[in-house]
Amino acid sequence: MLIFALTFLAIYSAMHALVFWGFHPLLSGHPALPTLTGLWMGAMIVAPVACRFLDHHGHPLFARALAWVGYSWMGLLFLAFSLFALLGVWELLIWSLVRFYPALHAVSLYGAVTSLLVLVTVLAAGLYGLFEASALRVERVTLESAKLPANVEKLRIVQISDLHLGLIHREEALAPIAALISELEPDLLVATGDVVDAQISHLDGLSTLWRRIDPPLGKYAVIGNHEVYAGLEQSLAFLERSGFTVLRNEGATLRDTLALVGVDDPAARSQQDETSLLKNVPGNLFTVLLKHRPVLEEDSQSLFDLQLSGHAHRGQIFPFNFLTGLEYPMQDGLYRLSGGSHLYTSRGTGTWGPPMRILSPPEITVFEIVRKPEKPTDRRERTR
Repeated sequence: MLIFALTFLAIYSAMHALVFWGFHPLLSGHPALPTLTGLWMGAMIVAPVACRFLDHHGHPLFARALAWVGYSWMGLLFLAFSLFALLGVWELLIWSLVRFYPALHAVSLYGAVTSLLVLVTVLAAGLYGLFEASALRVERVTLESAKLPANVEKLRIVQISDLHLGLIHREEALAPIAALISELEPDLLVATGDVVDAQISHLDGLSTLWRRIDPPLGKYAVIGNHEVYAGLEQSLAFLERSGFTVLRNEGATLRDTLALVGVDDPAARSQQDETSLLKNVPGNLFTVLLKHRPVLEEDSQSLFDLQLSGHAHRGQIFPFNFLTGLEYPMQDGLYRLSGGSHLYTSRGTGTWGPPMRILSPPEITVFEIVRKPEKPTDRRERTR
């Protein structure tokens, strides 16, 4: 964890340095603004670590206030960094060529006007991002399957993912989500990791909201990397208090109707054999694999009907979807796999870090699994 923190601080400091460079033309005409901006940036660099420290040591109010400020700033910084990174590449290109073509000085964009345009753009995009983060969408997916029992015409599965409940998102964020889930009347509710984030021992009110949701086939969850970062023991205790059955490298058969398999996130460093787990569930039932990260194991693709994942947030803040897409190319929506199985990756129901989203709205996903009518040829083949 120390190595992770030091790496984060180094990268985050470098991002601040580039943004300071970009805004310097706006600051340089004032005797105190560069110094004040540098001090503010220094405080914001350590804010993510400081709020975790305060939360862990029993100061939740101070931690939450600092989290709102620090993580909102992080979102704005990400946006400014993206724009100034492009500007930096342009200016570096000009600098490398100007010795051969002095006239290129005229096409330099670095200056107060550009800095002001970036500032206005970042503030406008940040305000929109706060709005989009609360614009929860219901995404609906219908799949046909011949594996549903004869007495079951349709199953409704609701997926949530990446709520990151804790420092920033609490009762006021969860209450409308819980109300919407109840309105959707799921047969089964599944959570594909990162339900929690940071210290949660003082958030019993959230468990009360979860316990009001009681689908016929239950509530199931798998752990994501943030359950591990928050403290696996307390994360599991919270999920269990909330009425979730946590599948940790194990499977479950739900009333001879549906098979579920859940695997731990790699951050837990637990032994897992996804293929063996899937082979141990009844092959005649529609099988759902719950897995936090949207990655596939080649040997197991033919053993499940639907894999549900999250984790990538589709980048959460544009243009970071291009970076997350390098690691997780199947990061948004439904993907048909070989053999007729499917992977669905949720954009996430909450936010991590900055409480904003840009071109990646939050979602609750509803899957209607409809019994596929048998073809006449299928019935004849079975009676032979």
